[in-house]
Amino acid sequence: MKVVAAMSGGVDSAVAAARAVEAGHDVTGIHLALSRNPASYRSGARGCCTIEDANDARRAADVIGIPFYVWDLSDRFHEDVVEDFMSEYAAGRTPNPCLRCNEKIKFAAVLDRALALGFDAVATGHYARLERAPDGLWELHRPADAAKDQSYVLGVLTQDQLAHSMFPLGDTPKPEVRREAARRGLLVADKPDSHDICFVADGDNAGWLREKLGDRAPNRGGDIVDDATGEVLGRHAGTFGFTIGQRRGLRLGHPAPDGRPRFVLDIEPVSGTVRVGPREELTVDRITGVRPRWCGRAPTGPLEATVQLRAHGGEHRAVVSVVGDGIEVELVDPAQGIAPGQAAVIYDGSRVVGSATIAAAHRVSQAV
Repeated sequence: MKVVAAMSGGVDSAVAAARAVEAGHDVTGIHLALSRNPASYRSGARGCCTIEDANDARRAADVIGIPFYVWDLSDRFHEDVVEDFMSEYAAGRTPNPCLRCNEKIKFAAVLDRALALGFDAVATGHYARLERAPDGLWELHRPADAAKDQSYVLGVLTQDQLAHSMFPLGDTPKPEVRREAARRGLLVADKPDSHDICFVADGDNAGWLREKLGDRAPNRGGDIVDDATGEVLGRHAGTFGFTIGQRRGLRLGHPAPDGRPRFVLDIEPVSGTVRVGPREELTVDRITGVRPRWCGRAPTGPLEATVQLRAHGGEHRAVVSVVGDGIEVELVDPAQGIAPGQAAVIYDGSRVVGSATIAAAHRVSQAV
């Protein structure tokens, strides 16, 4: 097959490209230019948007012996990922930009361009496995290395996208990938993993949003209020700086009478109010999801499954039902600190069934 290997400049994508070549495919390496001014995003070896990363990817392609090109997707990335990130936070929601990047950029814009150019598939360094089911459908599964599982951020992929995807690292633990990179002479063998949000240069989400939102910010301050009593406990510099479940950075002038720490329970961008309360008030037992995306066939009735609600969170037993254009998730194992805007990814064992964007998380304490 003719394969495009998306090379971020890290060790995982480099080894994935090398394995694709070793498997007999005709491989071309590509690096995505996601910012016209890379210095405006993250610098150093912490993300995938830098000049250093582009150079590392090119050197890896040279060692592997494959053609290499840079594809400029900066406009698409800004519109579909960065602008979405800002809009979601401005609306009081908590998005996952890595998931959105996979949906809109790596397996939409990149795959569409690859197919148009005559390629058959896109290979990436994600830790996930693809299996062919008896009915012929492609199934997305958790990888062998549970600590590096990236199936959550791939839960937006459709059957058509999975059919043109390759994840060569799904059966290999990360330490072995690094050893293999060293054996292959890849200089990125010991390069640190990327983390945080690649386009937030210093990791300060609130500061970055304050600067970038400008006049689009829903507010520049407001009250922090005790959810139970209505007492004003402090002030803040913008609701976009908070997320449900947050504890740090509240700077409350009034300690709770019982001494318990307070957490963000609700964010109201229009009024500028941030409501706080004790941890148990964060407990959620029902979730409403919108814009579901199914990796295969959608469930035709209530599905007993597990649901992962954070990229690095645990699984919760649940019953998932398709309701109209969305889903309802009844959590057998309640969760805490779930925010609108996050993704609920549905699993049947190790298999990814699909995902949806959380529109509402219904707290146990609010049940009638």
